Amino acid sequence: MSEELSATLERAYRAGATETTTWSGLPCKEFYGPQDVRTSEYAASIADPGSFPYTRGIHRNMYRGRLWTKREVCGFGSGRDTNQRMRYQLANGVTGLSVINDNNGSLGVDADHPMGIHDNGMQGVSVSSLADFEELFDGIPIDKVSMAFDLSGLDSIAWMAMYNALAEKRGIDRSTLRGTIQNDTLHFQFCGYGDSCPVDLGLKTSIDIIEYCTRHMPLWHTGNVNLYDLREAGIDAAQEVAFGLSCAIEYIRETCARGLDVDSFAGRRSFYCSAHVDIFEEVAKLRAARRMWARIMQEEFGAKDPRSMQFRFGVHTAGVSLQAQQPLNNIVRVAYQALTAALAGAQSIHCCSYDEPIGLPTETSQTVALRTQQILAYESGVTRVADPLGGSYYVESLTDQIESKAKEIMATIREIGGMASAIRSGWVIGEIDAAIRLRQDEITRGEKTIVGVNAFRQPQEERTPGGVHVSPPNQGEALADAVRRLRASRDNDAVRRSLLRLRDEARLGKEHNLLPAMIVAAHAYATVGEMLGTVRFALGHSYDHLRVVDPPAFLSES
Repeated sequence: MSEELSATLERAYRAGATETTTWSGLPCKEFYGPQDVRTSEYAASIADPGSFPYTRGIHRNMYRGRLWTKREVCGFGSGRDTNQRMRYQLANGVTGLSVINDNNGSLGVDADHPMGIHDNGMQGVSVSSLADFEELFDGIPIDKVSMAFDLSGLDSIAWMAMYNALAEKRGIDRSTLRGTIQNDTLHFQFCGYGDSCPVDLGLKTSIDIIEYCTRHMPLWHTGNVNLYDLREAGIDAAQEVAFGLSCAIEYIRETCARGLDVDSFAGRRSFYCSAHVDIFEEVAKLRAARRMWARIMQEEFGAKDPRSMQFRFGVHTAGVSLQAQQPLNNIVRVAYQALTAALAGAQSIHCCSYDEPIGLPTETSQTVALRTQQILAYESGVTRVADPLGGSYYVESLTDQIESKAKEIMATIREIGGMASAIRSGWVIGEIDAAIRLRQDEITRGEKTIVGVNAFRQPQEERTPGGVHVSPPNQGEALADAVRRLRASRDNDAVRRSLLRLRDEARLGKEHNLLPAMIVAAHAYATVGEMLGTVRFALGHSYDHLRVVDPPAFLSES
């Protein structure tokens, strides 16, 4: 044996932990004991599962009563393409469907927009009108399945209009529809689409959805405050909690200003969180968020209904942690992150597919992600008790630390005037940019080990195990052409009337709800771009925020 190999083996044998802080930089002691936990405050700060402040979970029996909803986010190509994948998911054991739209949809433009044709269906499903919804949900009983729409921009209100129109066409009472729409226009400022969703207009449409669903769709969750996308940008655990709860407070405050009682709608608000790589920190983060939200709702908003105080959350495993190098390692990363979500008491879990850094998930990779959830639910034993890490000196101490740090950040946001003001001022994006630089520097210097990237490297693979998703040739033009045919074949007089009504109602002020008029426009097969463009035009914004498509001449009529 060579001296070099011998020395390598000796170093590996004697290697110890190289990091003495959590992923977010919280210092860690060698061990924790009773002195690190406020055990005397058990009833007030920890309590039993199902009891205020819900640190240990919102249900006393947690997964003994009902397992988490198993979702796998889906969306690519046409409505028909995604429909087939959703059917495949249902056949393989998902218990709730989840759809994401493509970049054009997020920008609020149609598939025939000159600047977006090449992007059609590339990062989600292409949806331009009710016709696409009819393909998307063909054969799927929307009154029987829990549906999640993973979109947050102005397109949120257009999708709610089309879903309502689809239900009406099928003779389904909208009050029976179950599911969630993300509808977090504030966080949307940091996902690359900010210009398409002005802060004030986005906040107005978010409240329209909350108000409409509160009055007409009692089983529908009116918004998933998206902590996940903020975390993906590079912020730490405490920032994720602080930014997310601050967004949530803004929505609660604005909805109450509309005249709704907090207990009439807060029970159908929820959160979409990350499960990142540091298992114990992530569990502590979610326990801290539950406790903080319960107190905020009780103390600041006077909520009386326990459901209004409960931090219900879905988890998306950390896409940002996945690597193109040695992609099968991602299966392990995702499994640990899903375990974290279950240990923290998530109500819904989405597992990333191992090939996501390379392309859209294939059926093979998405099946592995779903099987990861099923093995966790049925083989691991994690579902047997509520909050199995509760009482851990380390976890309880971390929970306190994250809560304390998050409160400090939220105090700064309050001084600025709330999350909407913090976004307008540029403070939030400054904090995100600083976090991105810090994380990248830590990886570059080797202070954070990424297996297969800056440690334990191998030659670059020549192929991805399980293959890769390949979009069909000319997909973008085919989807654009479908929209052109729709415009030629629909009743354009009905479209014109519906858009004029929508324009006029948009001018009635920010407290006038636009969803009813938008549902009428959806029935007429007005496109997403036309509906959102009309609202933007009526409120003094450019019809097309990309400034390529001109508004229809009739919108300028008095």
